[in-house]
Amino acid sequence: MAADKWYAKLLTHFILLIGVFISVFPFYWLVVMASNTTSDILRFPPTLVFGGELLTNVQNVLSSIDFYQAFFNTLFVSTTTVLGVLFFCSLAGFTFAKFEFPGKNFLFVSLLLTMMIPAQMSFVPSFLIIAAFGWIDSYQALIIPSLASAFGIFWIRQFCQQSVPDELMDAGRLDGCNTFRLYWNVALPTLKPALTFLGIFTFITIWNDYLWPLVTINSPNRYTLQVMLAQLNSVYDTDYALIMAGTLMATIPLIVLFIIFSKQFMAGVAEGAVKG
Repeated sequence: MAADKWYAKLLTHFILLIGVFISVFPFYWLVVMASNTTSDILRFPPTLVFGGELLTNVQNVLSSIDFYQAFFNTLFVSTTTVLGVLFFCSLAGFTFAKFEFPGKNFLFVSLLLTMMIPAQMSFVPSFLIIAAFGWIDSYQALIIPSLASAFGIFWIRQFCQQSVPDELMDAGRLDGCNTFRLYWNVALPTLKPALTFLGIFTFITIWNDYLWPLVTINSPNRYTLQVMLAQLNSVYDTDYALIMAGTLMATIPLIVLFIIFSKQFMAGVAEGAVKG
């Protein structure tokens, strides 16, 4: 029996190591390509070790595109969108979880149905609405359509149902809290794990978004990182080392963000899995 447990534990660790390798290898390969030349990348068999061209490739990226402006644009759009999503989704999720009102179930089911519609199907209607407001080629086009999400509302609602007991709500009412103070002072402090997960998830999604900024933004000084990095592609020749260096530069902030908030992120996922 002890031998069976030892073999089972060994097999589990072996499978986990394979999973870690599969997850980490793309990042390793990205750094390898970013630190070599294009000829080294295209060589067969391919090189699997770090090269000495990383700084040169980074300098070439900075001289080829306005990386810093694109970085600022992406950081501004992502941060502003995250703040809006956290406020509106938490407010809506709290309302769906803790209040009764006419049409509540119909509205929530309709919200869930929107999650089944591919995002690409809403591009044309969204673009027409943005154009009608005169927001084409502006930050409003990048921020306002993403200020609330069906997934965010659903996530907070599921979390709030178990994390905010009715007794706590009743105690808040006895203390004289109105509806907004119940949300702000009673519910919001208990939703921190869920909000952390939603914030990181939204930030990464907006940071990596390419298609919507490509469609709505025309001025290079408002390009986001993903659109700006696409300018590194040439019609006749593609410098893969340059593209990989730019991709690495755009990926590092996300890695740093995840490292800083990894504990809160995992706590939010774990608690959401249990409470959902």
